[in-house]
Amino acid sequence: GSHFAHALFCSESTQTRAWLEYHQGTSITTGKFVEANGGHRKRLVTGGKKRGPTGETMPQARWWNAVIASSRPRTWEQLTASAGSGTLRGRTSARLTAAESVVHRPASDKTHHRGMASGPPGSKVLTEDNVFTNLRKMEYAVRGPLLLRALEIEKELQKGAKKPFKEVIKANVGDAHAMGQQPITFLRQVLTLTVSPNLLNDPSYPEDAKERARTILCQCKGGSVGSYSESAGIEVIRKHVAQYIQDRDGIPSDYHNIILSNGASDGIKSFLKLFNEKVDGKPSGVMIPIPQYPLYSATLAEFGLAQIGYYLNEENKWALDISELDRALNESRRICNPRVLVVINPGNPTGQVLTRTNIEDIVRFAYKNHLFLLADEVYQDNVYDKDSAFHSFKKVMTEMGEPYCKMELASFMSVSKGYMGECGIRGGYGEFINMDPKVMAILLKSISAMLCPTVLGQVVMDVVVNPPKPNEPSYQLFLKEKQHTLCSLAERSQLVVDTLNSIPGFKVNPAMGAMYVFPRIELPKKAIAAAEKEGQQPDVFYAFKLLESTGICVIPGSGFEQRPGTYHFRTTILPQKEKMKTMLENLKQFHIRFLEEYK
Repeated sequence: GSHFAHALFCSESTQTRAWLEYHQGTSITTGKFVEANGGHRKRLVTGGKKRGPTGETMPQARWWNAVIASSRPRTWEQLTASAGSGTLRGRTSARLTAAESVVHRPASDKTHHRGMASGPPGSKVLTEDNVFTNLRKMEYAVRGPLLLRALEIEKELQKGAKKPFKEVIKANVGDAHAMGQQPITFLRQVLTLTVSPNLLNDPSYPEDAKERARTILCQCKGGSVGSYSESAGIEVIRKHVAQYIQDRDGIPSDYHNIILSNGASDGIKSFLKLFNEKVDGKPSGVMIPIPQYPLYSATLAEFGLAQIGYYLNEENKWALDISELDRALNESRRICNPRVLVVINPGNPTGQVLTRTNIEDIVRFAYKNHLFLLADEVYQDNVYDKDSAFHSFKKVMTEMGEPYCKMELASFMSVSKGYMGECGIRGGYGEFINMDPKVMAILLKSISAMLCPTVLGQVVMDVVVNPPKPNEPSYQLFLKEKQHTLCSLAERSQLVVDTLNSIPGFKVNPAMGAMYVFPRIELPKKAIAAAEKEGQQPDVFYAFKLLESTGICVIPGSGFEQRPGTYHFRTTILPQKEKMKTMLENLKQFHIRFLEEYK
């Protein structure tokens, strides 16, 4: 109790008032609150006994336990962050938002002395108050409060609740198969044959699928995908990945530099963990684009790394300006040591595709400022704009020659995106170029603690990098399915952009690639005021209204971070065409009603 009291009453005045508000229902019957020294120091003069949440009197120490354990509709983080933090419907804890600066200090690495870390027998050992601070701070907007509410609405509809819509459309996440995309036949055939080797004698399966399955099973211990693989992944699959990269770029690739992972996300997290060390007394900083994919902000918060946000240029099709990189880097040096530059190409959530010239400028910037490049290239197959093309950072960096070809680079790929859409199988790879061999050994040691990535994900990755060849029996069907999927995505991307740009108050840049559009919306002042009254960010307010009125679930731009004073949301282009048309029409009609209500 004394530790908690000391921490509480040495805190900021607004936090103390929030704490008192939070516990006002517990009837603090004795004690006097004193503010002094401009409101920055407090003390609590206590005496006698306290009255607990059920009305009983109790000794002071037991009263503290009752206060902490008592149920309240809002968390401590929400109350202390309520002034301007933009919590989401009172359902999430406080988050760091982009304000005047997008340089986010990491959570303190000092030991936190929290009250009630121990308690009497029968009380909870682990509570919200003593759980790891960084985990409480991290957020992942893609699966945040809006999705939770969408899932609640689905259950309400199943129970017969009357809504102005018949289904929830989850346009919040890039889950292609959930939105009706069909799996690639050859991919599933190889996967099936590795799971059920008895089918290798079934004449209904093509020989090229059987050949790939046999190759993989020969590398599996006991001939089964149910066995552990090497921590870095099955060797033959890593060799196939290296060959795929070499064919793509025309540049040699060493399979020893390839690590397979449970989707690109796990590989990225394993890589960023290497930087969780102070340099010259300062935490490491990681430069990420704003808007950004929330994996990065969540990972940096979890690891205690400093987030250095650089704004993409919305007025120029979300271009990456080197002058903005300079600004962000210079502002960050006072609180951290910048060590990593993250680039997402094609972009998520913004859909831009970097030109080769732009990539060359980024490489020069990273070299000049001694930064490790992280290239998130999971959407490399998703390029729709006829005037755009995917250029890998490895290819550009290598072809620039010395000194750039000797720079450190980590690039990532996934089976979840592209034409595959195999999100739930969890397969990915990272290629680590010019990394210090001793650091590579440390990375391998780190991932070995998790034993190995899922073998089924490795199998799917093998098919992605080693698809049917023109002279093989499955080639024609594979090519037909792949082209159909990518052409359909391009068509839907254009449909979404054209429709949203026809809605008053919407402005959407062309989606050159990836699986999303990120429209900017002009919100009436009355709507912004209503959002503030609800304690929400205006785009969060808008997204909840949209969900409750139409069943359409999107992600507010504040979940990806955005320039102050601008409002966006991210929607996928994944619903099938007819459902997409219905969704867009419902969105349009909702927005017209919204403008009328808050004009």
